Amino acid sequence: MTTLRTAPGIDRERVERVVTDILRGRLAARPREQSSPLVINVSARHVHITQEDVEVLFGPGAELTPMRWLYQEGQFAAEQAVDLIGPKRRLLQQVRILGPTRPATQVELALSDAINLGIDVPVRMSGKLDGTPGCLLLGPEGHLNLEQGVVRAQRHVHMSPVDASHYGVESGDQMNLVVEHATCPVVIRGIKVRVDEQFKLEVHIDTDEGNACGLSEATEMRLEKVTD
Repeated sequence: MTTLRTAPGIDRERVERVVTDILRGRLAARPREQSSPLVINVSARHVHITQEDVEVLFGPGAELTPMRWLYQEGQFAAEQAVDLIGPKRRLLQQVRILGPTRPATQVELALSDAINLGIDVPVRMSGKLDGTPGCLLLGPEGHLNLEQGVVRAQRHVHMSPVDASHYGVESGDQMNLVVEHATCPVVIRGIKVRVDEQFKLEVHIDTDEGNACGLSEATEMRLEKVTD
């Protein structure tokens, strides 16, 4: 431990306060930890599924087969897909299953998909399925009458604790996604923050939202913290 020495007649407490203020100023001037590059991905309609339901739809012993790995570690688009039938016998064909398997089966749709199926879908975070509508899933080896689990996914951002520190947010907070565009700049509000050690910085919006903001022709995209 370093001892602060002062000459006779000098106010020791005053010197310590000055040194402390200088050190605090230097620490405050340090840049925040660098955030990861921001990735925006459009999430098309898809299904998350339990292992039990995989076997109902694709046969005993069937397992999901990775077709393409996704941006988040360990997540993949499977080779398997199912057809969805809504309450008015309307059909969406070949809806991709995403793996790995989950504790509950759920269907995530854009608003236009839900309208086509004739389903009134609520906006929910993944896994929040109580009180949601269902639909019929058709696979090559069987069908599943899903009583609940059809949702419109809440737009959200995955981030690590380092990213969360950079933006000054916590899990459950909301952010805005600013999409700069030559002809139709857009601010997408209500991006829910999800923080986990395993996450990479990635915003998920659905196909309707991606098309509405002209994402493919954006000149700049950035996240902004929502302040009161």
